[in-house]
Amino acid sequence: MAAYEHLYIITYDIRDAKRWRRVFRLMKGYGEWLQLSVFQCRLSRKRHAELIALLDGIIHHNEDHILIVNIGPADTVKPSVVSLGKDFEVVERQPVIV
Repeated sequence: MAAYEHLYIITYDIRDAKRWRRVFRLMKGYGEWLQLSVFQCRLSRKRHAELIALLDGIIHHNEDHILIVNIGPADTVKPSVVSLGKDFEVVERQPVIV
């Protein structure tokens, strides 16, 4: 049985370049990079909680900001997106290598 997953758009504003790079590298392991400081992620509840805990340990709460938008169930959601320039495609299920 496949894990119940939701689609998330995650965007961040990190003040320090070193912390920004750490967040960027972490996010590359959880989703698809859309543009500077914006990722699209397909996450189970467990991976969502894990990502939040890891991000929480990196950022400085009085300087940085991360916004996590839950778009809905990944298998049934049909996001309405206006994309100028390169095409936008909803991230598909990928195997998770542990």
